[in-house]
Amino acid sequence: MRTYVAKRLLLVVPTLLGAASLVFLIMRVIPGDVALLVLGGDQAGHIDSKQLAAVRQQLGLDQPLLVQFGTWLWGVLRLDFGTSLWTGQPVVEELLIRLPLSLQLALMATMISVLIAIPFGMLAAVRQDTWVDYLIRVISLGGLAIPSFWVGILCILFLVIYFGWGPPLEYTPPWVDPWANFSQMVWPVVTVGYRYAAVTTRMTRSTVLEVLREDYIRTAWAKGLRERAVVIRHALKNAMLPVITLIGTEFAFLIGGLVVTETVFTLNGVGRFVVDAVAHRDYPVVQALVFLIAFGFVIVNLLVDLTYAWFDPRIRYR
Repeated sequence: MRTYVAKRLLLVVPTLLGAASLVFLIMRVIPGDVALLVLGGDQAGHIDSKQLAAVRQQLGLDQPLLVQFGTWLWGVLRLDFGTSLWTGQPVVEELLIRLPLSLQLALMATMISVLIAIPFGMLAAVRQDTWVDYLIRVISLGGLAIPSFWVGILCILFLVIYFGWGPPLEYTPPWVDPWANFSQMVWPVVTVGYRYAAVTTRMTRSTVLEVLREDYIRTAWAKGLRERAVVIRHALKNAMLPVITLIGTEFAFLIGGLVVTETVFTLNGVGRFVVDAVAHRDYPVVQALVFLIAFGFVIVNLLVDLTYAWFDPRIRYR
């Protein structure tokens, strides 16, 4: 186990290096000059060439790409991601403002979705082709087909029209005011969790159905075991590996991929920050956020892989 974890942690280095190199090159290839944008001349305004050269030198853009990349990597090793070209603040400070909100939203959506999806997915598989199965399938298909932003807009319209409630503009941490935090986060969680639960329900139903057709399940039925013992003890645990993989992937995606939901509910999260940074060609912020999101994906995938052995004792790590 320790050898396997050590190997996986070593593989994190080239993975993150590849992701960092890719986003660094992409940000340099896209059209536009960030120095012009800083000086306000991106809209064809007159800019003094000496002033433009001075800004490029100040930002380090006059250096070769290899030097710029090395400088940025050296800063990453010291946990210094540079300064935002858009806000003028250190990237770490900007990130610490937004990360708690995105993490809380991702964690709450994941917990709610798992608590709903696994029991309903299992129930749909056990009651296959009954009205229970059809009802769960229709609701889960709705979650897959309806865009999250549309669900969010409907939630806001319903709350504004019938209760006169609008989404707060400022994030309140749960340790400051739990009720204000709950009232702010509950509807984004519902919006995100509906799609998340729909995907997980479909996956749980499919994998449980597949396991229920195995020979050892027939043997368990033949031995006269109760339905609860057959389904939960023998079928569900063996059907959980693909579901765990899906849950881990979705959670990692939620940390930086909730752009539309954060925009609809005016939440100042990481996903919205990424889009704003790309729009302003804010190289340091985009590079830092992509790097951190890639790091999150790698760590979550490692944790998911390590949980496989608990669900299936036949798995051995080497």
